[in-house]
Amino acid sequence: MHNAESIVEIRTTFGSRHDAEACADRLVEGRFAACVQVEGPIRSVYRWQSAVERAEEFRCVCKTTGGRAEACLEAVRRAHPYETPELILATVSAAPDYAAWVRSSVEGT
Repeated sequence: MHNAESIVEIRTTFGSRHDAEACADRLVEGRFAACVQVEGPIRSVYRWQSAVERAEEFRCVCKTTGGRAEACLEAVRRAHPYETPELILATVSAAPDYAAWVRSSVEGT
């Protein structure tokens, strides 16, 4: 579980680079995330509505704080075209200077 001071990664995928980068821009500009790495294309295989699907996707890895994680999640949900987007949260360990940069980036200090 995360607390307000912890560093959190939120992972999600998009069906296009354009959508992934547009979401990344909104998250960083709105101070929901300190940075968002857009990776891909990646190949996803998943079950959806009883069928096995395959798709090319772009993964976003968002760096934020425990205190901003819920707001970041909500911002991703609002920007996401998928009916059920992947939203994975993980509390991570970070070097103290990097963690301080993440905090100052999302808090505006």
